[in-house]
Amino acid sequence: MRLFPLACLLACLAALPATAEKADREKEIVTNADKFTGDDATHTITLEGNVVLTQGTMRITAARVVIKEDAQRFKHYTATGTPVTFRQKRDNVDEWMEGFAQRAEFDEKSDMLKLYDNARVKSNQNEITGQFISYDMTRQVAEVTGAPPGQVAPAGSRVKVIIIPAKKDAAPGKAEPPAPVSPPLKPDTGVK
Repeated sequence: MRLFPLACLLACLAALPATAEKADREKEIVTNADKFTGDDATHTITLEGNVVLTQGTMRITAARVVIKEDAQRFKHYTATGTPVTFRQKRDNVDEWMEGFAQRAEFDEKSDMLKLYDNARVKSNQNEITGQFISYDMTRQVAEVTGAPPGQVAPAGSRVKVIIIPAKKDAAPGKAEPPAPVSPPLKPDTGVK
């Protein structure tokens, strides 16, 4: 079982080189909830009430999570909440990815992630906001729209993407002196 790999979404859109903490996929998944229901006949697990899923640095909170497994053992996750939240460390950098939506779905078979209703993903100061965010992890293609597919976006519905440019480093080995704030002051050497 693997958790929603949401951290890849913003990294793709903002052209950020780092992705989610790679070691997380090899770590155990720990779930906490007020209620657990496992149905072997339908291959469905339902977690309800203050659901918290963790796997390494990944943490997801939701009101309800349903995990269905198909005949080929692929899983489909649906998390709902007010809102569903996630947080995960990015690989090889000291930054975290965070996201929010009213509903999040991930399909292992198609490698598709979908965030519904007031969806937002951010990393550092970069941010993507829309009513619907989808990310095809196989093709590495993201789409942000004012409404989910098949629905008409409300009038004036817009998506928002904020990308903060990376600071350019000075030439290797040459540190640039800081720009003076005001004209240099001469030391007062005279006695008054």
